Amino acid sequence: MPQATAAAPVAEPVPDPAAGAGSAGSDFAPLLRVVREQGLLERRVAWYARGITVNALFLAAIVTGMILLGPSWWAVLLAVPLAVLSARMSFVGHDAGHAQITNDRAKGRIVQLVHANLLLGMSQEWWNDKHNRHHANPNHVDKDPDVKADVLVHTQRQTAGRTGLRAWLTRNQAWLFFPLTTLEGIALKVAGFQAVLSRRDNRMSTRQRVVEGTLLAVHVAAYLTLLLTTLSIGQAVVFLLVHQMLLGLHLGMAFAPNHKGMEMPDPETSASWGHLRRQVLTSRNIRGGALTDWFLGGLNYQIEHHLFPSMPRPHLRLAQPLVRAHCRSLGVSYTETGLIDSYRQALGHLHGVGEPLRADA
Repeated sequence: MPQATAAAPVAEPVPDPAAGAGSAGSDFAPLLRVVREQGLLERRVAWYARGITVNALFLAAIVTGMILLGPSWWAVLLAVPLAVLSARMSFVGHDAGHAQITNDRAKGRIVQLVHANLLLGMSQEWWNDKHNRHHANPNHVDKDPDVKADVLVHTQRQTAGRTGLRAWLTRNQAWLFFPLTTLEGIALKVAGFQAVLSRRDNRMSTRQRVVEGTLLAVHVAAYLTLLLTTLSIGQAVVFLLVHQMLLGLHLGMAFAPNHKGMEMPDPETSASWGHLRRQVLTSRNIRGGALTDWFLGGLNYQIEHHLFPSMPRPHLRLAQPLVRAHCRSLGVSYTETGLIDSYRQALGHLHGVGEPLRADA
């Protein structure tokens, strides 16, 4: 592996307009000023500390339950709450990556390393790099990695040249979307390991690779040791599959409503919109109460999150009325819908994208 220098590019927290990107004459500046005056950008360290503590207690309870139950199919049922808990931990890792938890960059990095690498087996730096590029240019076909042509495609232009299995997947991607998300938990781990071990990936310094690789290895070793010392081989395989597939489904259900079916700007349009329109017009909020907030990890306030990436999760709902009113005053469309309808819109978009291949079949 080539030696990376300390100057090797690394994933930094996504540039936050709240740190000074909103110019005095921009559409965003008045909103930023009001949000700052109301203290909505102040960190909520105690709120996150309570949540992390509760997660740790539930994790300890699940592990204890597996040890006490031993090689029993009742123990396999604990894969379900563990999948939910893993999603909770992924939301904490996401927030730490956006510097929502603390202003101290070193402490925030430790929190994310623990949650992403150690507890979930996912590379911190790989995720930050990918997610920051998404935030900088949401739904931009050429710049947002979340809408590049892969297993799924997001524009009819991306369907060109797809044949065989890929063409079949595209024709049926709306029906296959949720089944495919069951693989997301495993896919995130694989991508993280590939990034850490890749000889061509220069986003990490040698020290970062060692730290991340060590934590990923510890995660795998601890996870497999827990399964193989408490369950039979067959039960361990079933537990792993149920845990990882439900985790992927939960994450897919949380991320699917956010941007699919929303505006997809071309380079010229994106440049002319400015920060506020670029983030608002490509994002969709989900209506609901405390249960929706909990289930979606605060990502149901996607517009507010994209406008203010470092805003702590509990403040997003407080900022929503301010953002909605500001958009109304500017005549900017503010999209908000119910959870079920958001899935209908997202799947409808994916179905429409596959139309050219269905017509040719």
